[in-house]
Amino acid sequence: MNFLLLPDKFKGSLTAQQLIASIKKGVLKALPQADFRHVVASDGGDGFLDAVAEYRETTTISTTVVDPLGSELKTTMLANKSTGEAFIEMAKASGLVLLNPKEQSAMVTSTRGTGMQIRNAIQQGLNKIYIGLGGSATNDAGMGIAFELGYRFFDEYGNSLDPIGANLVRVHSINAEEVLPELRQTEIYAVNDVNNPLFGLQGAAQVYAEQKGANQEEIRILDRGLQNLDLRVKQQFGLDNASIPGAGAAGGTAYGLKCFLNAEFISGTTFLLDLAKIPELMRTRKFNYIITGEGKIDSQTLSGKWINGVMELGRAFQIPVVAVCGKLEVAPEQLKQAGLHEIIAVGDKEKPLEYNMTHAAELVENAVYHFFQNK
Repeated sequence: MNFLLLPDKFKGSLTAQQLIASIKKGVLKALPQADFRHVVASDGGDGFLDAVAEYRETTTISTTVVDPLGSELKTTMLANKSTGEAFIEMAKASGLVLLNPKEQSAMVTSTRGTGMQIRNAIQQGLNKIYIGLGGSATNDAGMGIAFELGYRFFDEYGNSLDPIGANLVRVHSINAEEVLPELRQTEIYAVNDVNNPLFGLQGAAQVYAEQKGANQEEIRILDRGLQNLDLRVKQQFGLDNASIPGAGAAGGTAYGLKCFLNAEFISGTTFLLDLAKIPELMRTRKFNYIITGEGKIDSQTLSGKWINGVMELGRAFQIPVVAVCGKLEVAPEQLKQAGLHEIIAVGDKEKPLEYNMTHAAELVENAVYHFFQNK
């Protein structure tokens, strides 16, 4: 039997590569003659650069930027100078992982560090920039990125505003006179698999800001701020992008990239699968199963995440998709109706979370073995 393995990581427990290894062990125990192909997943979030490096010839560029709170930070991006391409992972300059829990605050964090990376890439002559969104510590709608490329934001009294979440609600005017001229000749791609709009019940603040340290009152302020920024952008630039699916990605960074950098939105799943030439492979090779997975399958899974993209691939080629997860927080029937063939939840409900996380590799291997032993 032939298997295509397309799992994401079990966050905090197994990398995508480790998860692939555990799935293989489980399948081979049940089906010793099984053959595998795999792709290291990234929907544009954490691990984006690792995934790109596996399938595209690139060099690593080190840059000194600022972290989400403005402290100096050394980070990296990838480049292919022959094609003019740069690949930036937002989490490496503006990510939640860069802050300890006490520092996390969607009100005061900024995407400036990611903007510095974009500016650096443009100044090096790279004119096709892919930005993997996800894992951000921010809710500034990309104001920090825009600031580093020359945009300036002012309140109703003409005072300059720092590009942070708390100041979204105070934006009264936007000045674009000092925008980097080379930006006009640069293609920007926002890579992500989130479908949320900019604001509202499913928007950036109300869905994600709590994960970034915001309390309920701050979430309301941030949501009003996102609405305010959209109003100012409509008034000054005639752009109406807040309701585009994905505009709310990474605290509204996708919206900012669209409005201020004229970015194109592309699916992280589609981008990576194309990069790995998976559609071409599937036209020439028959697979019996696609196995995907992630640490937790919840309601967000069907809102554009990696697994949803893999399900679409399975539908297109009429191959059953099996998902492996540590924790299942949505009814299996709902997932099956959406297109999953089967869900393998590996967590031991009798054991604490810590046990399940530290024994994840073993749990995956055993659960996959039991699922396939009679296939």
